[in-house]
Amino acid sequence: MPSSAADARAPCFAIKRIYEPAEASDGIRVLVDRLWPRGVSKEEAGLDLWLKAIAPSPDLRKWFGHDPAHWEEFGHRYRAELAGNAEVIDQLRGIGGQVTLLYAAHDQSHNHALILLDFLQTSAKGS
Repeated sequence: MPSSAADARAPCFAIKRIYEPAEASDGIRVLVDRLWPRGVSKEEAGLDLWLKAIAPSPDLRKWFGHDPAHWEEFGHRYRAELAGNAEVIDQLRGIGGQVTLLYAAHDQSHNHALILLDFLQTSAKGS
């Protein structure tokens, strides 16, 4: 089946808060936070993979502090980190099929998973 082969080569990424229930449509569930989310057991998380190394560096995470005033600069700095982290990016892209990137941040408009998703989608178009 051609579409299955295409799915294996080109993953389809989505993001979701880890506090939302796991669904079959999530496909492979990957936690992209460096720290384990509060109040979530390993069983509840339903993870397939925890990629700590794809999260923002501790220094960048602390600098950002989830402050929307830092959002634009945080995006530039995190994209630079991602660009220098090809091994982990390739690992994530190599999963194939539906991949849901899980994050714990409360702010659904200003979190690193949004930047990661955009990075994965835009850099894939250029390759």
